[in-house]
Amino acid sequence: MKRVALIKMLAGTALALAVVSTPVIAGDSSSKDKKEVLYPNATRKEPKLDLTSEKDQKAINDGLDAVNAQDKAKAEQILQPIADSSKSKYAQALALQGLANVHYNDGDVKGAIDLLKRALDNGVLPNDTYFQLEYMLAQFYLADEQYQPALDTIAKWRAEGRKETPESYALEGNAYYRLQKYPEAIAAIKKAQSMTDKPNDSWNQLLLACYSESGQSDQAAQVAQAQLAANPNDTTALNNAVAVLMQAQKYPEAIALMEKAQAAGAFKSEKDYVNLAKLYLITGQDSEDPKGPASKAVATLTDGMNKGVVTPTYENYKLLADASYVAGDSSKAIAAYQKAIPLASDGEAAVRAGQLLIEQSKYSEAKGLIQQGIDKGVQHKGTAYMLLAEACRGLKDKPGTIAAMEKAAQDPETSAKAKAWLKAQASSK
Repeated sequence: MKRVALIKMLAGTALALAVVSTPVIAGDSSSKDKKEVLYPNATRKEPKLDLTSEKDQKAINDGLDAVNAQDKAKAEQILQPIADSSKSKYAQALALQGLANVHYNDGDVKGAIDLLKRALDNGVLPNDTYFQLEYMLAQFYLADEQYQPALDTIAKWRAEGRKETPESYALEGNAYYRLQKYPEAIAAIKKAQSMTDKPNDSWNQLLLACYSESGQSDQAAQVAQAQLAANPNDTTALNNAVAVLMQAQKYPEAIALMEKAQAAGAFKSEKDYVNLAKLYLITGQDSEDPKGPASKAVATLTDGMNKGVVTPTYENYKLLADASYVAGDSSKAIAAYQKAIPLASDGEAAVRAGQLLIEQSKYSEAKGLIQQGIDKGVQHKGTAYMLLAEACRGLKDKPGTIAAMEKAAQDPETSAKAKAWLKAQASSK
């Protein structure tokens, strides 16, 4: 299933990394007594610390300070020897967690995972540090696109640490989303949102993507509209709401949102103007009076162009031309097509302008544009030659008309009609 346009998702998890513990000398309970225990109900037995050297304690502190300062060289210089040869397993584990952060910050996520696992497997980390690192490991797995290990790790963290946080359920939802397990992802994200009165905006983005990609367009629309209501000046929220409403084919609702945003002065980008114009044209196709919506599309694009927000591109001029024609303003349509012609990679705009000029009996100008379009390349060449023949006939250029019809007869799309015309001409001589 295609992803809904305008919904932007992170490839992994953005982590604000910092070392999660400072070393404690074995038997020193003074600092521990002052700290709030983060995992009071953990099932893991608290290990006995084996760090007895104040010199080692200072070295680890210096190394971890270097990690937080993102001084890679200094951090590795201090921590690597401790990780390799310290007599204290606790000191080794703390050094490994610091080195894991260094590797992550350097873009080596797999190396960071390996080091963090070694720190956890060491067995001497106190519970608060152990479970914080285990949670970090789940984040690392997610960043490395190892989604099932991320889920397994967060489940283990929750079961053994006996702790639940909204962030942990959001992480779970993200991993399920990547695995395209949308019902599980939706349940996890909703759980995360229910646990806090200040849910992260990105969780709504994730929930929106889950609904959209699982075909639940109505639910996606509800989420998007609620998100926009909470952030009425957020362009991303507006674009997301419009995208999912369009996916649900709720075009009037999408238009109403965009008109409200435009009236409030929230239109800031070219995409805002272009999307609204396209919506007007889409609704106009099913309308008994398509001229009304098309005229609104013209007005929207013209307003954006006059403000310098809608840029003079082939696509934008062609959209303006198409809307102008449907609105019944052929002259404006021709003018817009003519502006599109020099920007085009093919001859479609030239042929279309020529067709409209024929309707205005401007055969000479039409002939030149249609021939220009054919020379540049068009998808339906036979149709273009039929139009060229019509322009030549308007100029009373019979040889030109016949020559164009002979070309049209070579295209399967127009062969029958062109051959019938040529046959009728031959029999009338």
